[in-house]
Amino acid sequence: MNKEQLMEQARKTLENAYAPYSEFPVGAALLLKDGTVINGVNVENVSFGATNCAERTAIFTAIANGYKKGDFQAIAVAGDTEDYLPPCSICRQVLAEFCSPEMPVYLTNGKKEILELTLRELLPYAFTELEM
Repeated sequence: MNKEQLMEQARKTLENAYAPYSEFPVGAALLLKDGTVINGVNVENVSFGATNCAERTAIFTAIANGYKKGDFQAIAVAGDTEDYLPPCSICRQVLAEFCSPEMPVYLTNGKKEILELTLRELLPYAFTELEM
């Protein structure tokens, strides 16, 4: 699956977002190394701290379905924004937990342009080890 096809999956998923408070739907499509695509959307809550982002929804769904750290090949994040829509910092850290620093991260904007970054470029100083 190429980046355009993966991004199209993320864009289709936008329709399923639950964003009644921000009215800011986000869709994600997570490509696994076996070719499976798991979609995610943001799911808001009136208590904003209970909201879950599209990227984490996709990753957590993959883990719940038996996928493991290292099974992830790429992720596309879609929204209708003027500029490219990157994952929030919490999602970046979750990506760093489960994905290779060289994994492609595709971002789009309202003009449907695609920016390709690696996870390392998106999060250059990831917190990856816990040493005491």
